[in-house]
Amino acid sequence: MARRNRQKKSPVAAVCSVLGTLLLIIIVATYLPITIPRAFGYEIYTVISGSMEPAIPTGSLVYVKYIQPEEIQTEDVIAFYGTDADGSIVTHRVVSNSAAMGNFITKGDANSDNDMNPIPYANYIGKVQLSVPKLGGIFQTITGTNGKIAAVSMIGLAIVLEILAAVLQGKREKEE
Repeated sequence: MARRNRQKKSPVAAVCSVLGTLLLIIIVATYLPITIPRAFGYEIYTVISGSMEPAIPTGSLVYVKYIQPEEIQTEDVIAFYGTDADGSIVTHRVVSNSAAMGNFITKGDANSDNDMNPIPYANYIGKVQLSVPKLGGIFQTITGTNGKIAAVSMIGLAIVLEILAAVLQGKREKEE
């Protein structure tokens, strides 16, 4: 009887291999929306206040790209470093852009008045290109310490599963 050139994979090895591959796909799919935009010059921030609601709700993920401050138009939404000592990042709409003075007048959509102080160009980060509601919390979780530990653990588990699949398959081939 001629031996088959192609041998069947052990069912346990197949399950281990599929689980390992699925774990790696989950990790890649989770981190792609964060890493790819950064490669193209975008900064990513989470909105933590309601000053831009309803246009940009609290918990949104915003993608910010640097554009020359002189090119910013009225009604554009920009991100900038706040004037307070904690260096918070604020996302507000431009009311006016004074290239001669080198500053912006901004206002949160949910606020009744313009921001108290003009925003100097030196504090400007960039223009908001995209906002995705509700993804900010997920972003903060996966980029925090616990998220990174979970990602490394999942990668380690995927590697162990793939090694286990190879070992089980090797044993099966020896038995046949």
